[in-house]
Amino acid sequence: MTEVRALLLAAGVGSRLGLLTSHCPKCLIPIFGKPLLEYWLSVLWQTKIASVLVNVHHHRELVESFLSRPCFSGWVQGVFEENLLGTAGTLRENAKYFSNCTTFLAHADNWCHCDLTKFLDFHQNGRPENTLITMMTFRTNTPSACGIVNIDHMGVVREFFEKVPDPPGNLANGAVYLVEPDVIAWLMERKEITDFSTQVLPEFVGRIATWENTKIHRDVGTLKSLIEAHSDPRIEPNWPEDNEWQKNYSANLVHEKLFEMIKKV
Repeated sequence: MTEVRALLLAAGVGSRLGLLTSHCPKCLIPIFGKPLLEYWLSVLWQTKIASVLVNVHHHRELVESFLSRPCFSGWVQGVFEENLLGTAGTLRENAKYFSNCTTFLAHADNWCHCDLTKFLDFHQNGRPENTLITMMTFRTNTPSACGIVNIDHMGVVREFFEKVPDPPGNLANGAVYLVEPDVIAWLMERKEITDFSTQVLPEFVGRIATWENTKIHRDVGTLKSLIEAHSDPRIEPNWPEDNEWQKNYSANLVHEKLFEMIKKV
C-alpha cells in the first residue's frame, strides 16, 4: 500500500464565527471542550497516518503551542504562512513532502464522523480506474450553500455546482480528499492556481471518485453549525489530557463565549 501523508488546512481566520475567533483560532474552536483540530489528529492517528502537516496563520502562537504537546511529537508539524497561500497554494508550497505518497487533504473546520479506514481502503483498492482523487461527499440539507456534485453510475464526478441557487441534488463536496502524486505534479506546473476546490477540481472532472460519508459532516466554520455540533454524539480524542496545556486552553474566553451562545438556543 502507498504511504499516506496528511495536510490539514487550518490557517483560516474564521470570520464567520464572529467574536469567537478573536479569542481562539478557528482550528482550536472547542467542541465538547476539546479543540476541533485534536479530533482530526486523533482519527488520523487511529487510522495509522503518522506524517501530518498543519498550516498555521491566525493566532499562530496558540496553534504552535497546541502542536508542541508531547502527544504530537515526531509525527505532526506546523508550517507557518505569513500570508495565506490558498488551499492549492499550501499544497504546492509543501509538494516535496507529498510528492511520492497519497495525500490526505482536509479542510480542518469540518466536524466529521466517519470510518476513515473505509475511505482509505476505497481509494486504495476500490476506486474506479483512471481516477486520481477520491472526494468525500455527504448529503446536505442546504444544497445552495454547498458545492454540489453530479456523479455517474460509477460514482465519478461529472459536474460541479458551486453554491448555486437551485442545484440539481444534495450530494455535496465534503472538502476531504485523497490525492495522488500526478495531481501535485500537475499543480506544480501551474503557479497561478491557489484554490483547490474552484481551480483544481474542475480540471479533473471525470477523474474524481467519490465516497459518501453517511454519518455526520458539518462545516463548523459557521456559528449555527458549530452550535448544532454540540448536539451530535460525543467523540473522545485519542490522548489523555495534557494538564498544563489543557489548563491554559480551558481558561481561554472562547469557552465562556461559546457556552453563552449555546444556552441561548
